[in-house]
Amino acid sequence: MSPLRLFRRVAIAEAVTWALLLTGMFLKYGTGAHRLGEQAVSVVGMLHGVVFIAYCLVTLLVGADQRWSRGRVLLGLASAVPPFLTVWFDRYAERRGALAASWRLVVAAPQNPLERPVAWLLRNPLRGALVGAVSVTVLTGVALLAGPPVG
Repeated sequence: MSPLRLFRRVAIAEAVTWALLLTGMFLKYGTGAHRLGEQAVSVVGMLHGVVFIAYCLVTLLVGADQRWSRGRVLLGLASAVPPFLTVWFDRYAERRGALAASWRLVVAAPQNPLERPVAWLLRNPLRGALVGAVSVTVLTGVALLAGPPVG
């Protein structure tokens, strides 16, 4: 899967889970369906959190491979906070040529210490996918232990 395709899929998934979470919040707070909304927010909130973490990790991976500036990486990460902005950032990055059709570090030699693990992940796709899944799981667990973002 290309950087463009992976990033786009995760960016869209993040926006879709935002929409589902906002729908659940509307049911919980904006209608008489408080109980249904509470259940929806609980389930979809967890799903959104997992996809949010995946989006952030994919942004770091793609940013390292595609040699994004720190500013572009930060903009990509920040776009996950407001609803639906990940889709805008995906289009923005594509228009500026920041999302290639192939992974640079699959064939190119890593140029700095940060690129070495990224190159390994990309050159070993099954292991890389496993590392990604474990990373999302561990970070989700840490987030759950830390508690919800609002007390």
